[in-house]
Amino acid sequence: MLTLFGVVSVIFFLFNVLPGDPAQMMLGQNEDSAQLAIVKQKYGFDKPVSTQYFYYLNDLSPISLHSKNTGDYTYLRPGKYSAIKLFAIGNTTLVLKFPYLRESFTKQGKKVSAVLAETLPNTFVLAVSAIVIAMLLGIFLGIISALFKDRWLDKTIQIFSTFGMSVPSFFSAILFAWFFGFILHKYTHLEMTGSLYELDDYGESNHLKLKNLLLPAIVLGIRPLAVVIQLMRNSLLEVFNQDYIRTARAKGLSEFQIIKRHAVKNALNPVVTAISGWFASMLAGAVFVEYIFGWNGLGKEIVNALNTLDLPVIMGSVLVIALLFIIINIFVDIIYVWLDPKVKLQ
Repeated sequence: MLTLFGVVSVIFFLFNVLPGDPAQMMLGQNEDSAQLAIVKQKYGFDKPVSTQYFYYLNDLSPISLHSKNTGDYTYLRPGKYSAIKLFAIGNTTLVLKFPYLRESFTKQGKKVSAVLAETLPNTFVLAVSAIVIAMLLGIFLGIISALFKDRWLDKTIQIFSTFGMSVPSFFSAILFAWFFGFILHKYTHLEMTGSLYELDDYGESNHLKLKNLLLPAIVLGIRPLAVVIQLMRNSLLEVFNQDYIRTARAKGLSEFQIIKRHAVKNALNPVVTAISGWFASMLAGAVFVEYIFGWNGLGKEIVNALNTLDLPVIMGSVLVIALLFIIINIFVDIIYVWLDPKVKLQ
């Protein structure tokens, strides 16, 4: 909770104090004094920074305070969000609600939560697909590399791994889109751009296009795949030198049984740490991949919001990504208990 509070504070002061007047940024060149006053009053920009900060915390808090005065920013106007009124104290009402991420500047008052609900699932599907590819191939190739240490197969995998870690995602995205979506299009039937759901020719309904997931998932998974290969190989080689592995060999267990029952599970700890970090990073780092492939996800939405100075969408996106980082790290700590009995859940 303290980490999340720190993130919320940094987000607020970074986007509301440093850039200048958010109302002027919102209106752009079309501003006039009357419009500027209306926007400032509607979004609370006419208040001191400390009051605006309280408004932001009040919007995000599940339990918040609201004024009965219709001219106040905290007035619970109809349609703002659904809330359960707990009790009233004078002119103030305490309510229970979902966190309010405010409304988009450029989407005609559309709620940021609605924007995120439309884009985050696509990014989540892309990140999960990429991390599954990285885990399955990375663990398998890491085991093969460890078993054939210093042989030609190991060296080939290490060259691939080093190359995968060195190539930036935006470059590999352009390369894959051009080669597999353009040069080899008649063989692969893959498009250079496309999202998970696309409108039909009549623009009436969305259709699922799973083939559009293949290229961005592979590109997004290349760098974590390379990291998993290196970690799995090094961790497995270290485990092979442990006393309990020698004992298992002395008992006559086959190499396959030793790897399956003892070695792999104990070698997964650093891999889990890396995977968790990469999965959280993918939700934020898919920006270039989504933009190049035209994938309608959170990354592409962040780029569009930056281009249009849509501060509420940017702030809401960063906050959600930070929250996902925190949740994933908690789950990783719990998984450690299952992987390593020496770690106690406290």
